[in-house]
Amino acid sequence: MKLPQIRLESEMGRIAVYMTQGKHSMHHVQPQLEIEQPPAELEIERTPAKLTIDQTKAWEDMNLKHVFRLIEDHTARAQEEYRKGVARRVDEGEEMLKIEHQKGNPFAQIAARNIARPEGTSNITFIPSFNSVKMSYEKAKLDYHWKVHQPRFEAKYEAPVIEYDPGEVTVELVQKPSLKIDFVNLPEGVREREQ
Repeated sequence: MKLPQIRLESEMGRIAVYMTQGKHSMHHVQPQLEIEQPPAELEIERTPAKLTIDQTKAWEDMNLKHVFRLIEDHTARAQEEYRKGVARRVDEGEEMLKIEHQKGNPFAQIAARNIARPEGTSNITFIPSFNSVKMSYEKAKLDYHWKVHQPRFEAKYEAPVIEYDPGEVTVELVQKPSLKIDFVNLPEGVREREQ
């Protein structure tokens, strides 16, 4: 005796998954820093030292005067001697005018005064005289002036470049699922009723 049977045949559905990997890239541009340092400026003002030596008095003591100075001195001495000579002659003239009122011989007295020379004195002198050379000295001076310049900074930077390609997932049905039902050993009437 054959028993009726139901036969089930099933096939699983199959899907295919295709995946493209996403890409992510980041590019960073190196920042640039520029520094400029102008050099400092130094100005130096120098006043040179000054040494002044005046030897005029020493040369005069040694009778080595400049020709113009000699002319001035001789002119001054000649004028002084001239004044003294005029004054003496005026005095002598007045003495001679008053001859009747004087005792003695005024002419002999005047002649004796004019002939007599003063006695010279001997003395030690230093030629040139002490401290006849005059010296003066002015020190040198240095003045410093600094000009300091601040450094200048310039920074250049750019935002990073980000690139992104999104990934992709594709799902595809490769095989549809199926279920096949089959009846075996069914009685005759049942099969006809089915149809």
